[in-house]
Amino acid sequence: MRKVLLLVGCFLFCLSCKKSNNISSDLEEINALLESRYKYLLSYPQDSLGFPRSASLNPEHIVKVSSKDWTSGFFVGNLWQLYKLTNNKEFMKKAVNWTPLMEKEKNNKGTHDMGFKILCSYGQGYQITKNNKYKDVIVKSAKTLITRFNDSVNSIRSWDFNKETWSFPVIIDNMMNLELLFEATKITGDSLYHKIAVKHANTTLKNHFRENASTFHVVDYNPKNGAVRMKVTHQGYNNNSSWARGQAWAIYGFTMAYRYTKNINYLEQAKATAYFYLHHKNLPKDAIPFWDFDASNIPNEPRDVSAATITSSALVELYKYTKNREYLNYSKKVIQTLKSKEYILNSNLKVPFILNHSTGNWPKNDEIDQPIVYADYYFLETLLRLNSI
Repeated sequence: MRKVLLLVGCFLFCLSCKKSNNISSDLEEINALLESRYKYLLSYPQDSLGFPRSASLNPEHIVKVSSKDWTSGFFVGNLWQLYKLTNNKEFMKKAVNWTPLMEKEKNNKGTHDMGFKILCSYGQGYQITKNNKYKDVIVKSAKTLITRFNDSVNSIRSWDFNKETWSFPVIIDNMMNLELLFEATKITGDSLYHKIAVKHANTTLKNHFRENASTFHVVDYNPKNGAVRMKVTHQGYNNNSSWARGQAWAIYGFTMAYRYTKNINYLEQAKATAYFYLHHKNLPKDAIPFWDFDASNIPNEPRDVSAATITSSALVELYKYTKNREYLNYSKKVIQTLKSKEYILNSNLKVPFILNHSTGNWPKNDEIDQPIVYADYYFLETLLRLNSI
């Protein structure tokens, strides 16, 4: 009997070792795949008109944009973050060369996306280098951004197009650009930027959310008296649907706003929308949402990795304030899912991106089920934030 038990024990031990070796081998293979993807970012040629935004894969084609595009700062930010993640100075050298190509955006009054463009590039660089030039660009960009603030609406105008329909549109994405204003106050000591950010956040808190804590995409205001004209979508399935990336912007934006203000209402909103997102019946088990929670052909709808990575990054920070393990578990689940051959681009694809299967603008059939630069940005940010815990 003892001999039988010994043999069984040896067999189970061997199985355990084999399983452990397989897991170790798989991890090594995935890490090697990630390294190969990172190198494509490093080798991508510098071009002031060629910031990589997205890619189609069959055939391979990189969508390139100029600095005025709202996504331009993410590639630069990816280089800075890869330096922090790998400690490879080649990434920093590349980021230092790319960053000045964003500088002219500090004077661009035609966009609300100053935070995306400048904090993801100059902001990331300033964290690492403390370069005063970078600091000056951040402050000037904040000064430019507040020219879009309307005292009657108490918000920063988002878009200038579609004027035949909208009078003063504000999108949930705009919460993300408030971080630039909060940072400008930290740098200068001038509270004006902080106060404007708080006013915008309060207006969004009041008007953008449904009773179930999901968010509308666009709220349009009367610029003369601040009255709400309509609540609609521009990138979601319909006006009453829950566009996945919009929910992600809301969770991230109000978590970030709580960081700077300690306003409990912001924290509660972030928690409420996170609950809506995490407990939605249409959130897949692998944690990567469909592009809209209410899209009509679920489960045969495109996923949106960008929504997953934005949310995963936000929930690491929200975990720090709440100690709710559900948030941290989701973030880890996203990373576990994405660290796979299903989501990491093949090593042979010569495009400066890491992850596949994001959805940009479904109603316009634009950037559907493709690599998109901001998905990579928040993936890297999630890794860094998890490493800091």
